[in-house]
Order: sequence, then structure tokens, then C-alpha cells
Amino acid sequence: MRKIHVLHITYDMRIGGTEMVIKNLVEGIDAERFEVEILCLEPQLGPFGEQLVEQGIKITNLNWTSGFDTKLIRAIRHYLKANQIDILHCHQYTPWVYGALAAAFLKVKVIFTEHGRFYPDSSSWKRKIINPVLLRFTDHITAISEATKQALVEYEYIPEPKIQVIYNGIKPLEVDTGEVNNLRQKYDLPEDATIFGTVARLDPIKNQSMMIKAFADVLKDFPSAHLFIVGDGEERDKLEKLVDALSIQKNVVFTGYIAKPANYIALFDVFLLSSLSEGTSMTLLEAMSVGKPCIATDAGGNPEIIIHDKNGLVAPNNDKLAFSDKMKKLLSTSGLETFYGNNAKEIFEKKFSETLMNLKYADFYQQ
Repeated sequence: MRKIHVLHITYDMRIGGTEMVIKNLVEGIDAERFEVEILCLEPQLGPFGEQLVEQGIKITNLNWTSGFDTKLIRAIRHYLKANQIDILHCHQYTPWVYGALAAAFLKVKVIFTEHGRFYPDSSSWKRKIINPVLLRFTDHITAISEATKQALVEYEYIPEPKIQVIYNGIKPLEVDTGEVNNLRQKYDLPEDATIFGTVARLDPIKNQSMMIKAFADVLKDFPSAHLFIVGDGEERDKLEKLVDALSIQKNVVFTGYIAKPANYIALFDVFLLSSLSEGTSMTLLEAMSVGKPCIATDAGGNPEIIIHDKNGLVAPNNDKLAFSDKMKKLLSTSGLETFYGNNAKEIFEKKFSETLMNLKYADFYQQ
């Protein structure tokens, strides 16, 4: 029996949430039923791509840089026919535009998955014209959260019944307990110190400046607390200067980019996410997979992952006072950290496992 041939089309396979989903889908696919490969619009392969190539996964790169390119449509169409693709799974809007137009009037089935939205969200008259055309050549649409689904309805004019929510799924983090203890010694952390931490690129959309200001308020009442910021990016210099200006350098650690931050997440007592915009945050899922309570803003899909007062706390977007109050609540309420952490692990296993995500997409593919 011939395998179903699935082609994922995306920008590239650098490190990011969308790319991690694709990687998990490729690695977790039932190899007896499906043959899978990846087509990148951009010429860069990226670290995730390199890992998959080493595992024998076929990845092809095109040469798109920017702007609308009709040659790209022809190149994708040729690829679909030459490689007998059955299903074209388009990840994010631009790959969907090129993929759906390339697959028009072919026997290829098209799936479009929206992974997140820009902040602030917007639309355009061009999309109001082109999206109904793309819908004609698209068999299924999925979104990674209810918030993302509603954004597709409001800003992309896609009828709500056409969109199904499939939450991102990941493998639970693998933690080295010995290394976690080494980190505690490396940073000379007091035994009674509560460690707040986040893992994200240092980018305005992640709003770490608000998090740092909220943490400074927390220190007034809880001077032994620490904050770890794992990641790098354009905001780093600005954030370090903010820490200096607030005179909290002794309690804040910038680690820089860490390729595999599992042991840092395990080190944290509480995971923080202060984003202005999110789809389904992979780092929230990673923290939940090792039983960490989380405090997050109510941006995008965050409230669908962190159920307020069950596996963590949700604060209004960009509200420093509310965010610091949530941190203080965890510090001052005995047993709350453990209660949220246990619930976090349970919710992760029931709703956000890689296995569950793969089964749902395999169902789509089989149909």
C-alpha cells in the first residue's frame, strides 16, 4: 500500500515555535503510513533543519527573500507534481498563499495552520480579496489556539466553522538533576530563594521590561527572590540597563542564549511569561511538562494554557502592578506553588503532549 506523501511548507527551519511544531510532527509521524518532507521558502536551513537532515529527513530550500514572487508559485507547483505530493501542509500565512496558489487545480490536498499573530493585529483590503480565493483551494484550516482562530475570523475573513483548533504538543523536557544542582551552586543561590524565570528571545513583543519592573516591586517585600532571564536578542542591552537603573543586579541573572534550557527551567520555582502577543507558547508547555507553576499575561492563547488559579495565574496584558501581585501571591501563600505545579503537569499530559498533537494531524492526513 502506497504511503501518504506529506510536504510541510514553511519559511525556514530555524529555532522557533512554528519550527518546533513541524519538527515534532515530522519526528512523531507514523512512518508506516506517511512519507514526509519539508520545503522551505527561504534559502536558510536553520538548526532544526540540520538536525532533521541528519536523521534522514528530506528538506529542500527555495530562494524567496521578500515581496510577491510568481516564480516561487511555479517552483512549488513543479515540486508538488514531480514528487507526487498528496498533502501540502502550509505553516503560517505567507507559505499558505504560495502553497495554495501552487496547488490550485491539482489533486494535492492543502492544509493551512496559523501559528500566531502579530501585535497589534491588523488586516488589509488585499487579504479581503485574496483569502476567499485561497479558501477555494484549501481543504482544512487549523489554528493553535481559540484566540488565534478568532483572529483568523476577524482579520482574515475566514468563516469560523472552517477552522479547527489543534493545540501544539511537545515532548516533556528531559532534566538532569545533577546539572540543576550544579546551576544552583554556580549562581550561589540561597536555599530559601524563590527563583522566578523565563525563557524567550529578548524582543519588545515579549515585554520583559514590564516583567523586570514587576520583579523590582516584588523584591521590596521578598528580598531573597531571584529572576533568571534565559535568552538573547535586540532588547538585551536595554534590559540590562533597566536592571542597573532599578539597582536589582544582585537578584537578576541574564544567562544569554542557551540551546537546551531544560535544566534552567527545572531550576525555576515559577515560570514567567510577560508577552504582549502569543499563539501557543512552547516555553509555557515546557515548564508545565516538568510541573512548574506559571504566571502569564492574558495575551493570545496564554489563558487557554494557564487556567487561572488552577495551574498558575493570569495577569492583564502589560499590567506591571497585576503581574507583581501575582508573583507576591505565590510567594506568600503556602502550598500554592505545589498545587499549581501538580496541576500543570496533569494538564500538560492530557492536552499538550506531542503524541496527542500527532494523532490529531495524522487523522487529518488520513482523511
